[in-house]
Amino acid sequence: MKRVLFLVNHDVVIYNFRRELVERLLKDDYEVIISSPYGKRIDLLKEIGCKFIEVKLDRHGKNPLDELKLIAYYKELIKTIKPLIIFSYTIKPNLYGALAASFCNVPIVANITGLGSAVENPSLMQKAMIGLYKLAFRKVQTVFVQNTENQQFFIDNNISVDKLKLLPGSGVNLKQFHVLDYPNDEKIEFVFISRIMKEKGIDYYLEMAKYIKDKYPQTHFHICGFCEEEYQDVLSEYEDKGIITYHGLIMDVRDVLSYTHCTIHPTYYPEGLSNVLLESSASGRPIITTDRSGCREVVDDGVNGYMIKQKDTQSLIDIVEKFISLTNDERKEMGLAGRKKVEKEFDRQIVVDAYLSEVSK
Repeated sequence: MKRVLFLVNHDVVIYNFRRELVERLLKDDYEVIISSPYGKRIDLLKEIGCKFIEVKLDRHGKNPLDELKLIAYYKELIKTIKPLIIFSYTIKPNLYGALAASFCNVPIVANITGLGSAVENPSLMQKAMIGLYKLAFRKVQTVFVQNTENQQFFIDNNISVDKLKLLPGSGVNLKQFHVLDYPNDEKIEFVFISRIMKEKGIDYYLEMAKYIKDKYPQTHFHICGFCEEEYQDVLSEYEDKGIITYHGLIMDVRDVLSYTHCTIHPTYYPEGLSNVLLESSASGRPIITTDRSGCREVVDDGVNGYMIKQKDTQSLIDIVEKFISLTNDERKEMGLAGRKKVEKEFDRQIVVDAYLSEVSK
């Protein structure tokens, strides 16, 4: 049996952004096995024919013993399953999966979905991570990167230079994320869709929302995503004041996109390429985001959205006011320009085809 093993750190990583690849592999009679912590989307993947093997993986853990146990687990898993090829995503599955795959002489394709703060910012940790990448990626078949800055980082640090290939992020399913009707402008509504954590720019979004809501009462601000503990009380306070509506972690972002006018993504986290921006643009929504790698690739400034400075509340306020000053037809045209851009540059089929070519090597 031809087996393909996916190593991921969360069910969202594979169900939301790689499902089309999984479906194609199943259609072509490959056995697809997913190693991930359990999440409710795993059941949906099992329904379409995937096999699931649960792994204990702490994305933020730094206990050396636990890290060694994860490498040993991956090594034993690969020996048992004997996959034709391995696809890995995110930092720990990439690094530890690649080490285990090299021990077992099984080809692996790693996908750099963002460098993460520990790698992007100069420090002793960065040096250690560069050394680990060099060690782990010695025998990888391919390293997919999602933006040119990440690609240049690997080149500058002499990491798998001859194995690097650039992808348009995870791409976006243009059928699933079709153009939604644009809402009227009786109330102008904005949405933040992300894990609620400092590096995603939530503080700047909240500061801006407080100012704009006071000055423009006909506005409202939505927040969607898993909330880190440190922000739970803050969100409750803002919600009690009527500034925001917090929706929690939602299964389908299209529900919220259907009645919001613009997606705001003020992140300064080292992302690969923002799926939130791709999905919003595909749905015909203007985007406001940071002028940094992983975000700027999706924006033609002033055409399908606007770019703001990193960690700058005033820059965000100025742009939101500029957006409010537009006519609703101008906002709608901006959203449609985003749709045209993702159709041309970010179709998920591009990504699926790139992976299928790796299987056939």
